[in-house]
Amino acid sequence: MSGIPEIRTDRGIPTLYVKDVPFFALSGEVHNSSAESLSYMEKKVWPRIAGMNLNTLVVPLYWNRIEAQEGIFDFTLLDGLICQAREQKKHLVFLWFGLWKNAESTYVPDWIKQNCETYFRVETEYGEKLNTISPLCEAAVGKDANAFAHVMKHIRAIDEEFSTVIMMQVENETGLLGTPCDYCAKAREEFVRPVPEILLELPAAQKRPGTWKEVFGEDAEEVFMACHMAGAVEKITAAGRSEYPLPCFTNAWLYQFPWYAGSYPSGGPVRKMHQVWKLAAPSLFTLAPDIYVPYAAKVMDEYGYEGNPLLVPEIRKDAVTASYALYALVKHNALCYSPFGIEDLGEDTENVSTPTEEMIKALKMDPLSFDLTGSRQALSAVYGLFEQMKPLYLQMRGTDHMQCWLQRDENDQGAFFRFKEYDLEVDYFPKTAGCPAAAGVVYELGKNRFLLIGMMSKFIFHPKAGRKKKVSFLKMEKGQLRNGIFMPELEMNGDEYMAMLMMEQPVCYQVELFQY
Repeated sequence: MSGIPEIRTDRGIPTLYVKDVPFFALSGEVHNSSAESLSYMEKKVWPRIAGMNLNTLVVPLYWNRIEAQEGIFDFTLLDGLICQAREQKKHLVFLWFGLWKNAESTYVPDWIKQNCETYFRVETEYGEKLNTISPLCEAAVGKDANAFAHVMKHIRAIDEEFSTVIMMQVENETGLLGTPCDYCAKAREEFVRPVPEILLELPAAQKRPGTWKEVFGEDAEEVFMACHMAGAVEKITAAGRSEYPLPCFTNAWLYQFPWYAGSYPSGGPVRKMHQVWKLAAPSLFTLAPDIYVPYAAKVMDEYGYEGNPLLVPEIRKDAVTASYALYALVKHNALCYSPFGIEDLGEDTENVSTPTEEMIKALKMDPLSFDLTGSRQALSAVYGLFEQMKPLYLQMRGTDHMQCWLQRDENDQGAFFRFKEYDLEVDYFPKTAGCPAAAGVVYELGKNRFLLIGMMSKFIFHPKAGRKKKVSFLKMEKGQLRNGIFMPELEMNGDEYMAMLMMEQPVCYQVELFQY
């Protein structure tokens, strides 16, 4: 099975391997409708991402296109996308838009949509039917699982030799909006039954058997939906992986203001529901965040933990995304980083349409995330730099010899790192529109030698506390990385030692220090 992309543990760090080599998906996700047309992809997507140093594209697959007629599968679009990716020398992460996309059932085939009796919807407490098929509808889940299994079987038949497709996202931002729970007849019946034994292991359950309300109290509705949504996604994922065991994950619409279930998708894989999802959906190797909030680093910190490797399938694409990319990859060993609507970065910014103010407010997005000034240049530079840094990164990650920084907000002024012989102060430049945030990485290469890579920062080395010493430079060089090796381009000297600045484009310095 070594030829199939898989997640392995490399010195305790979950790592995606493709063709037996560690692979980091430096990606972008296309707009939801872009992959509906191979011609559109050929004319409007692939040319626009050229030169951006992407090695992967994140692309939807639509159930309603693949199985427009029940039991008849058309893989023309899927085949075309794989062929185009190979021509462009890119890998693919497919998003399975099956039963659920953004808490609704908009991508199901017409024969599912029109048969509301067999494929029943979620109902609110007052009997209103939502445009969301219930995860308790076994008939619908079975049809989705069957379709996904056919998709995976077909991908294996045409791609196992090539590994163009490296991962699959199963569904998209699942959960219920507008209600904390499904109140259809089937759900009401299940809600008064005893909680499944597997969930009694949760700390909140305290191993007490009982009904959902008795065991989980005020959180009962959300836990109930998380269990059934995760169980449905598990059936779909397991069916697909039985045909072709690619790494599979799902993604989350974040838990956010106003903080009650149903204002964000209730039952979706938000961080506080991870324990439920992990128990009910073991075929998923991780639960990934979609990030449009201004506190992106905090979200990455929450979602990147032992047992849940960080993967960012969807994130804002303004200039700060370059900073977040560096942080995700270096700090959290992210398997994939993927700004949404990536093809927009190949357009003139004035030609890129943005959501209305009402939509931004409804989706609780940061309005600044749609300012694309400087974004293409910064993201391309970070992706290119990381690719060249990779051998050094793989050697140093997980050790104290590699540290990174990121300006989290306007009040964050800098970072301070302690190494064996020196301390390092990093000062952040103020956040500026159209520029990335301060971010970077430092490698301790030897007793007196450091490599610093970053942007929007300046750095100062200090002697260790208590040592009556001063620090200066034997050598400071500015240059580039090539396959993990620093290639000097300019040796700094004189008063230029005082101007160790990193501006809006990433820069590399290698320094050799001494103390006196």
